[in-house]
Amino acid sequence: MKIAIMGAGLAGLACAITLEKNGLQPVIFEKRTMVGDRFIYAEATFSILNRPVKDCIPYLFDNYNIKLKPISKIQRLVFHSKTETSSINGNLGYSNVRGRVDNSYENQLQKQVKAKINFNSKYEYETLCKDFDCVILATGDGGTSSSLGNFRSDLTCTLKGVTVTGDFIKSISHVWFNYESIPKGFAYLIPFSETQANFVINYPDYPQTIKLDINKIFQEFFDKACKDLDQDLKITDSFEVTKYMLGICNHPKIENTYFVGNCFGTISPGLGFGQFTSMLTGIYAAYDICKLGNYEELTKPLFENYENSLVLRKYLENLDDTSLNKIVKRLDNKLLEGLIDTTLSSQSKIDLLKDLTPFINLLNNFKDNWKKHVNTSN
Repeated sequence: MKIAIMGAGLAGLACAITLEKNGLQPVIFEKRTMVGDRFIYAEATFSILNRPVKDCIPYLFDNYNIKLKPISKIQRLVFHSKTETSSINGNLGYSNVRGRVDNSYENQLQKQVKAKINFNSKYEYETLCKDFDCVILATGDGGTSSSLGNFRSDLTCTLKGVTVTGDFIKSISHVWFNYESIPKGFAYLIPFSETQANFVINYPDYPQTIKLDINKIFQEFFDKACKDLDQDLKITDSFEVTKYMLGICNHPKIENTYFVGNCFGTISPGLGFGQFTSMLTGIYAAYDICKLGNYEELTKPLFENYENSLVLRKYLENLDDTSLNKIVKRLDNKLLEGLIDTTLSSQSKIDLLKDLTPFINLLNNFKDNWKKHVNTSN
């Protein structure tokens, strides 16, 4: 069987590893000069977003013999609203680094692949689907899926990020919400060493945000981060992504083509990460090809998780700074602190995102109806 993998990112490489472990040899095509994205950045995998899997790194090894070494376990996530600061603690997930560094997830996966990767590839999908029995679309964004009429775009986002030097504890990450500065957006800082971290702002492209000066609002958040961390952070590198599409495919498989990774739609709309889900789609596609499972059935929980995350994002966007201040302040309530920390831990059996989605949906519908009522009254 001739199998082409179009893209050597997380999903494509996880697919190749799984195929090879089951006796099939794929041909991998990558348009860039090497494995890894154009820039270096840190990401996080939070257990609450990956239920029912409790602990993703051991899960990948125990079930699929894929070995990954994260930067650190995340033991503390600090929330900053406009006027409040608090945190949740416990085994919350993992941090990792992406891009052209030796310990990135891409490079770790590449070392587990036997097949040669054809870099600087000029092959197009239209050619590959004719020349191969199966094509794995793993190009890293929803654009290819959209061009084939197989992608539902829910929103686009703008990101601006920098690598900073400072003094960091790798197990502690930070997130900032301040809708006066970034309506419906957020910022985060994730260390990938004791001296380096990524600081990123992320906001949706809506009429009230498109007109914003990205450099001005970035500087506002960056100054606040320096103040909150009590450090004079130094910028060493930067990147900017505009109109990045968030959505999900309509069909995970069409004839001999499998949509995996961001071509599937694995980025969580809630907080913007999706490494674990991306690798799962690659593994599941390989299982289908090897007759070990059915791709449509295996990906059903991933569709559900995406929709739940979309509901969470809508809920967060419906809040205002006053509500965010109250929520963040409650995280430090001594009566609730232990319960919150335990529930969000990777050791918890509670699928909080799934269980709360019906209630969050009710809140979202109430907000929407109230806005319509106010607009009609005016």
